[in-house]
Amino acid sequence: MRSVAREVFLLQLVLVVLLVAAAVVALVVQARRDTMTDARHRTLAAAESFAHSWGLQEALNSDNPTAKLQPLAEAARKASGVDALIVYKLDGITLTHSDPRQIGKHVIGPYAEAARGKPFTRTFEGALGLSVVSAAPVKDPSGRVIALVAAPVTVEKVQKSVNRQLPLFLGTAVGALALAGGGAGLVSRRLRRQTHGLGPVEMTRMYEHHDAVLHAVREGVLIVGRDGRLLLVNDEARRLLDLPADAEGRRVGDLGLDRRTAELLASDRTATDEVHLAQDRLLAINKRSTSPYGAHQRSVVTLRDTTELRWLSGRAEVARERLRLLYDAGTRIGSTLNVVRTAEELAQVAVPRFADIVTVELLDPVLKGEEPAVAGTELRRAAIAGLTPDHPLYPVGELLRIVPGTPVAAGVDQARSVVEPDLAGSSAWRSQDPERARRILDHGVHSLAVVPLRARGVVLGLVDFWRSGDSPPFDDEDRSFAEELAGRAAVGIDNARRYTRERTMAMTLQRSLMPRGLPDQDALEVAHRYLPAQAGVGGDWFDVIPLPGARVALVVGDVVGHGLHAAATMGRLRIAVHNFSALDLSPDELLGHLDELVTHIDVQDEDTEEGPAITGATCLYVVYDSVSGRVTAATAGHLPPAVAHPDGRVEFLQPPVSPPLGLGTGLPFETTELSLPEGSRLVLYTDGLVENRSRDLDAGLEALRAALSGPDRTPEDTCATVMQSLLPARSTDDVALLVARARRLDPAHVAEWDVPRDPAGVGPVRNDCVRQLADWGLQDIAYGTELILSELITNAIRYGAEPIHVRLLHTRTTLISEVSDGSSTSPHIRQAKATDEDGRGLFLVAQFAEQWGTRYSPRGKTIWAAQAVGPGALPSEEESPEDLLSRWEDGGEW
Repeated sequence: MRSVAREVFLLQLVLVVLLVAAAVVALVVQARRDTMTDARHRTLAAAESFAHSWGLQEALNSDNPTAKLQPLAEAARKASGVDALIVYKLDGITLTHSDPRQIGKHVIGPYAEAARGKPFTRTFEGALGLSVVSAAPVKDPSGRVIALVAAPVTVEKVQKSVNRQLPLFLGTAVGALALAGGGAGLVSRRLRRQTHGLGPVEMTRMYEHHDAVLHAVREGVLIVGRDGRLLLVNDEARRLLDLPADAEGRRVGDLGLDRRTAELLASDRTATDEVHLAQDRLLAINKRSTSPYGAHQRSVVTLRDTTELRWLSGRAEVARERLRLLYDAGTRIGSTLNVVRTAEELAQVAVPRFADIVTVELLDPVLKGEEPAVAGTELRRAAIAGLTPDHPLYPVGELLRIVPGTPVAAGVDQARSVVEPDLAGSSAWRSQDPERARRILDHGVHSLAVVPLRARGVVLGLVDFWRSGDSPPFDDEDRSFAEELAGRAAVGIDNARRYTRERTMAMTLQRSLMPRGLPDQDALEVAHRYLPAQAGVGGDWFDVIPLPGARVALVVGDVVGHGLHAAATMGRLRIAVHNFSALDLSPDELLGHLDELVTHIDVQDEDTEEGPAITGATCLYVVYDSVSGRVTAATAGHLPPAVAHPDGRVEFLQPPVSPPLGLGTGLPFETTELSLPEGSRLVLYTDGLVENRSRDLDAGLEALRAALSGPDRTPEDTCATVMQSLLPARSTDDVALLVARARRLDPAHVAEWDVPRDPAGVGPVRNDCVRQLADWGLQDIAYGTELILSELITNAIRYGAEPIHVRLLHTRTTLISEVSDGSSTSPHIRQAKATDEDGRGLFLVAQFAEQWGTRYSPRGKTIWAAQAVGPGALPSEEESPEDLLSRWEDGGEW
């Protein structure tokens, strides 16, 4: 793109070149013409002069005219500057010539006119070439033409004369061209500075833009000079400032503007969106200096009418603020599943951005997590925000009775929002509590909006928005926003209510299914802890189950998940473990039966669509024998128990790995055994104790090892130390912990005999047992024990197999009589017929023993019977076996 200055320069240069060329051509042509004219004149003058010279006629009439005329002709030629002076007679014979070879030759040429006595000038091709020739007649005294004189000048000579002038012409032309080019350059440079190097298109666009700024732009534009004069003003600025038609060129102070506006326009300071009053308009004025963009320091001012924009922007800002408030409410309300905390979050998020004071009242059933009634007459204040300690409103926890006809009644009974813009003039609001209403008005509160908290079509409570002091009263638009805010909060409150209800039900169910206390037994000193998860009730459980033979079973289990289903599943598994343990099964057999039960329950649940399957439950079953000190353990996907020895060493008992319950793998469960020194602590736990989001399982097990190591502690102290060391501030999973310290039964309280398989061997063993009871001070139950042993040993000899072994165990509260044999057949009580000779022995055993049963081992079975001893076991009246059997046979009640 060429600039205007460059195009003007090129145009001027072309014009100068053309003019100079034309001038040179004209000068050359004129010089040639002048030279030819001069040549005509010189040749004619030379010819006539020589024709009228003295002595010419005499020489012509002589015998040898050439000899006389040739020297004269050469002298005259040289003097006149012509190329030749040719004299010839009328017959055309040449007498003189500048070329002697032409003398005597006949001349052919247009000389007829000269022969007639008239001189002439012609240009023709002669002996010298193309020449300008003038001829003059030579007359005698009588006037008769006797000869002709011709004076030629060659055109070549004329051209050489012209060529000698060409350097002068060209030099003059070059000088003129240089002078003209320099002038054009100066003019272009000046023009370039004035047009800032712009091209024609840009100049045209600038003019169009300038015209648009002046007439089409709907924003006022002013340019003010350094002296405060108005240099440029567009139509919009004239309209906004009401300027006169001759405003341009005048000082801004003389235009009748507002004094503040005139001072700004005339000053050197800049401005950004300064609001100025111009008549009834609010103008936003921006002012900047043009000094970075021009040589002159001027200011450009833009004006924008913000009268309507200010109102619209205010409305937009209010809408934007309320949208932001709704967004904040969505993120802050309902952060916890707690009804009261959710109500507090609602009150806090609305103060002070929407209301000066906010109170929340809920129906009592909602606070308890129950389904609210269709209609209620009382509300309880759950949250307050925005009040000073001396506020006159009902405090948190206060019960508010609903008075018919008040805004509160309309909100609860009709689920309708009510706005009271002027509380001082609202008799309906004052009727709720006139004295408190007066105190509230004295506190500066003047406007109220009551909005029901409604979810799923049910009113949960009310939220009251109060404004005081200089805050504007509530209007219908505020009511719509308040309903939107209350609607979002009501969803959070209802979710918290339903969660509270489910959590309460789950915790109630779990408490009813968990052990209410530990059973009385002598084999282990037990302490426990259970901590429900913050997120809800889980499926962890533990149990301590006394077993016959001075043994105790410890159980810990975990059902994946939280809530009612997990708690109910935990209860089902715990009951099943109790039932299976009553059969005195080994740990691996018990877990096998439990796995089959869980699989069966899963199939039933899937068929009836009652809920998700319980696959994923784990269980650890441990049996401790206080006589031998041995521990037998089996696990179904549960973490291994820890053993803290009296010397401070800690190890993890690792049963063979088995899958969780209910997977249906068909793999058998296996057991592991360990002999515990007396005083060792056996620690059973669930994964919530050692594993969480911030700690992996291996790190948790090491932390448990560290907490259990060290000096010997009681089980209660061990529980406290472990819980304090391993649990985070907020547990995401429930935790069950069971710590049992091993005790050994005194060997002096254990008596054993081997019995031969001979009926005659019953008496000696029975007598030895009676003596042992006397040594233990148990003479009061010796009769019943003797009868029990007699029946059990007799049955073992008759129906069992060798080896037959008898053992008495005396604990603090129980005497246990055990008879073992090598047979796996199990006796059972039956109704003996009148003709039967046997079948009544086990009935007698059941009558004299508090409990009896059978347990199996790899080498046979053991039938045991337990009798209560000690201060708490009062002796009963003894009846003879005959009396007992007669009452049984007579159908008496037992």
